[in-house]
Amino acid sequence: MSKSINILLSGGGTGGHIYPAIAIANELKQRYPHAKILFVGAKDRMEMEKIPEAGYQIKGLWISGIQRSLTLKNLSFPFKLMSSLWNARKIVKQFNPDVVIGTGGFASGPTLFVASKRSIPTLIQEQNSFPGITNKLLAKKVSKICVAYDNLDRFFPATKIIKTGNPVRQDLLTSADVSEAKAFFKLDESKKTLLILGGSLGARAINKLVEKNIDWLVRKEVQVIWQTGKLYYDEYKKYDDLKRVQTHAFLNRMDLTYAAVDFIISRAGAGSISELCIVGKPTIFIPSPNVAEDHQTKNALAVVENDGAILLEEKNSSMFQTVFESLLSDEIQQKALSQNFKKLALPNATNTIVNEIEKLVIK
Repeated sequence: MSKSINILLSGGGTGGHIYPAIAIANELKQRYPHAKILFVGAKDRMEMEKIPEAGYQIKGLWISGIQRSLTLKNLSFPFKLMSSLWNARKIVKQFNPDVVIGTGGFASGPTLFVASKRSIPTLIQEQNSFPGITNKLLAKKVSKICVAYDNLDRFFPATKIIKTGNPVRQDLLTSADVSEAKAFFKLDESKKTLLILGGSLGARAINKLVEKNIDWLVRKEVQVIWQTGKLYYDEYKKYDDLKRVQTHAFLNRMDLTYAAVDFIISRAGAGSISELCIVGKPTIFIPSPNVAEDHQTKNALAVVENDGAILLEEKNSSMFQTVFESLLSDEIQQKALSQNFKKLALPNATNTIVNEIEKLVIK
C-alpha cells in the first residue's frame, strides 16, 4: 500500500513499554516511508526523552498511575485523568490517525480509550504474562490484542488475541561470533562466564547479592560481566580490581555480550525474557517483587514451567551459591535449559505485529 497513513502510538513509563513501541514504529516507517507517526506519552516520564532520540515526535499528557499504598498523590489522579482524556481527544482529533497502537504505560489508557470511542482501529501490544489494569480495562474496546504468552484469554476476549511475541533488538537475530565476543571482553576462553543484568538503571537487590558472593565466584574461577546499572556503577566499580571481574554501568553491544557468556542472572521483565529466549543461555531469574501485580514473577514462571530457566526469588537469595553451583556442575541441565528456552522464542514478533496493524488499516 503506497498511500500515506497516520499512525499514533502510545507507550512509556519504562523501557519495556517504550522500546517495543519504537520497534513497531521503525518497521511501519520502513514499510510506509511517507507515513506520519506521532507518539503520545506521559509528561516527565522517560519516553519524553527516548522517543525524540529515536527520531519521532511525541506529545505529553499529564497522567500517572494510582499509588498502591494510601498516599496524597492519589488525590490528584481524577484531575490528571480528566486532563489527559481532554488532551488525548485534542491530539486524536487534530492528528486524525488511521490506527492507534498502545504498548502499555500511563498515557496509553486515555489515548486508546478516546480512539476506540471514535471508532478508530486500535491495537494493544501486551508484553507480560499478567496484564496491567489499563490493558484489562481497554480489552473490550480495542480491535486486536497482540500477546507474548499463552492463556491470556483469562484476561482478554479470546477472539481478539493474536500470539505474536514481543519485539526484540534486531541485532540479536543474527548470532555474533563467540571468539570475537570473548576477545571484545578480554575473556579467558577456558573459563566459564556469568553475566549479571539488572536493567539499564540497575537492581539494588541483585547488586547486593553479587557483592556478597563475588569472592566465592572468583574462587570458583568464574568470569563475571556485571552490569551494575548507571545508578550503582560508582558504588561497585571498585570490583574491577578483582581478577576475572568487570563492571559496566551499561552494556551497549548486547549481541557480543550474550555471545560471550555461558550463564545469565537477570530480572524478569517481559522484554528481557523475549531477548533471552532467542539467546538461549542457561538463566537464573531473580524477579523484582516491587512491580505491579508481581508480574515479573509470573513472567519467569511462564518460562520455568516449560523447563527453560531457574527461578530464585529475592527472599530466597541466600540459596544462590547452592543454586548456581548445581547449574555450574551439571552440563546436562545446562543443555536442557538452553534448548527449552529457545523453543519459546518468537523472533519475528515485530513483523507479525505490524502485519496485524496493516490488516486494521486496509480493512
